[in-house]
Amino acid sequence: MLSALDTSIIFAYLATLIVIGLYASRKQTSVKDFFVAGGTLGTFSIACLWMASWVGGAAIVGGVAKIYEFGVSGGWYTVCMAIGCLLFGLFFAARVKRWGEERQLLTYPDLIESHYDSRTRIVATITTALAFTGFAAGQLAAAGAILSTLLGWDYSLSLLLASGIIIVYTATGGFLAVTYTDWVQLILLFVGVVFIGIPVAISNGGTWEAMTVGLPAGHFSPTGWGLPTMLALGVSIPLSFFVGMDSYTRMFAAKNERIARRGTLWAALFLIPLVIGAVWLGMTAALLYPNVENSDKILSQLVLDTFPVGLKGLMLVAILSALMSTADICILTAAANGSCDIYQRYINPNVSPKRLVSISIGLAVVIGAFATLVAWQMQDIISILLLAFTINSAALFIPTLAMLALKSANKAAAFWSISLSLATVVAWYAASTLELAPIFSLDPLWPGLTVSIAVFSILSLTARSK
Repeated sequence: MLSALDTSIIFAYLATLIVIGLYASRKQTSVKDFFVAGGTLGTFSIACLWMASWVGGAAIVGGVAKIYEFGVSGGWYTVCMAIGCLLFGLFFAARVKRWGEERQLLTYPDLIESHYDSRTRIVATITTALAFTGFAAGQLAAAGAILSTLLGWDYSLSLLLASGIIIVYTATGGFLAVTYTDWVQLILLFVGVVFIGIPVAISNGGTWEAMTVGLPAGHFSPTGWGLPTMLALGVSIPLSFFVGMDSYTRMFAAKNERIARRGTLWAALFLIPLVIGAVWLGMTAALLYPNVENSDKILSQLVLDTFPVGLKGLMLVAILSALMSTADICILTAAANGSCDIYQRYINPNVSPKRLVSISIGLAVVIGAFATLVAWQMQDIISILLLAFTINSAALFIPTLAMLALKSANKAAAFWSISLSLATVVAWYAASTLELAPIFSLDPLWPGLTVSIAVFSILSLTARSK
């Protein structure tokens, strides 16, 4: 059980998040403030936003669990994030910021419509909203599991506490609150995982020499997780950087093109020590606890058993910060889909800025509540997130790539490739859940991406031949 000091640190941190949200709410004067912090953020803030959003429950809690099960290959999840961040920074960041300034964009569907048409925007909005609700649910599930282990509470109650705090500060403070909290959360993450986590693990017997002697050889295999899963992650995660609405939101929030690019590349570098820290903690846990049935709680067990009083609280706060900093931007992104991409675009184009912010706040609460329900039903963190990545990547990547590579892309090709790919992924996932046939054990990314490529190519070539 936690000491009074460690418990106090955790609850002080949770209370601080709410205070930050309320403070940020007072500094908002426009819709642009609520969704992109006024477009004035610097390099460090952009890097923090990337890190805080992507290094969440899957990378820390779920990642350590997979490292515990499969060894060093479990770090592949976070490595894929670094690759995606690097590629986006090199080839897309500055261009996205330029598009945002030229066309006054706030959301990814805004960008889609500026290149294609209104109906393509609709299916892109649906796809993005589904994916980011899934992303939020994965982080909330991880936060609930951590609090349940730490406080000895029922999972449902722990999930409700974590979700309630995240929803409150996100809905009230918007993108400014996300930015402010992400500064704190990135520092806590590095302190907890790298500067505290690795030394404590080593002091408790988690040396590299001890691991090489005490762990199975498979734990040192770079493909121990399994090539099919690793290949799916290696494709879906980097692709998600190019089709994730939060990627575009960050670029719109940057002060200029140079900062957008540099902040993204900094984030890719920051991920490297976190991969090392997660691998070290996961391998140490595998050495100390060789027969744990529920690996999702292995990081919590390692911290509770081996970290000293005080440092234990800081480490647990670092873990919670990783989860919450990802869930908040996902909830805000899905809320922007509803308020800007649906309500303002199709229902009430003349809505006042004040009214639009109020609607966005309400939608953030609704989406957060729905994500909580999904997290309660599906407690497998990696499975939730992999499905969300698949929906996003399979449906949106090809039309997004076409915006970059082609001077003019076919509008019908974009619409039908997104629509049919999304339908394929959802249907394939449902069929695999029902175990209708052996073929449906294949990850839905591949049929979804295949349909997207085929439909986009065929319709584009047909239009050119006419």
